[in-house]
Amino acid sequence: MNDKLHLAPIRNPRRAIDIGTGTGTWAVDFAEKYPNTSIIGTDLSPIQPETRPPNLAFEIDDCCSDWVYPKNHFDYIHIRQLYGSVADWPRFYNECYDHLTPGGYIEQAELNPVLKSDDGSIVPGDLLDQCGILAAQAGESLGKPLLVEKSMQDDIARAGFTDVVKTTYKWPIGAWSNDARLKELGKWNLLHWQKGLESWTLRSFTKHMGVRGMPLPFRSRCRPPNPGRREDERTQKADEAQWTYEAVKKWNADVHRAMRERKYHAYQDVSVVYARKPLR
Repeated sequence: MNDKLHLAPIRNPRRAIDIGTGTGTWAVDFAEKYPNTSIIGTDLSPIQPETRPPNLAFEIDDCCSDWVYPKNHFDYIHIRQLYGSVADWPRFYNECYDHLTPGGYIEQAELNPVLKSDDGSIVPGDLLDQCGILAAQAGESLGKPLLVEKSMQDDIARAGFTDVVKTTYKWPIGAWSNDARLKELGKWNLLHWQKGLESWTLRSFTKHMGVRGMPLPFRSRCRPPNPGRREDERTQKADEAQWTYEAVKKWNADVHRAMRERKYHAYQDVSVVYARKPLR
């Protein structure tokens, strides 16, 4: 976003809310930019800083429950990286619509876990291509879709918002780009994957995808069969279809190794959608 805090054409909103504020970094920056705006940052986890601008308050709240704020209350609603956190997006957008003032703006930024390449370095079926396939499967198993970046524009429009605008950026993974800015961004995104992959996959794969019996993208070598022993074919196939702890750890290691290879020119789509609640 070229160091912009938002793309929506807001001007000194009276009240704003940052849903899923996380560590609160964005909310703090926004509060400093708009000192006359009353801002609330909400999250399920109390991990926000105690020192903050006087016009900013943090609250523990579940955005998937009924909202406790007055209707037509906020002039600006900000959402960022809630993919995999919301089961019923149409209901969520209806809550946003009801709690925005007429003429107020909603803005949402989401990344797409599907990895792409413009030069064919990622081919269908290879390890990095499977990341997106498995992300979609994991979201379906959890009941909380991860491919929100593709659907949010239409869902926001269906909720009744107008003047819907979508802007998409490329986030490289790794320092392969010749563009200095994208190269720097790629270094940070690679670190993002290195730090986050295990937390994204370990529980969702072993607790949800394994139960559904979804196939592994590779033959598990965690417990290699004994060549001198005949095993029941159905038992062996069932074992290979399970996402065990060891299988997920190995898959994560393979993904980390592939992402460090310079032959892959991988990137993700990151989209920002903003829209306005009609005046009438």
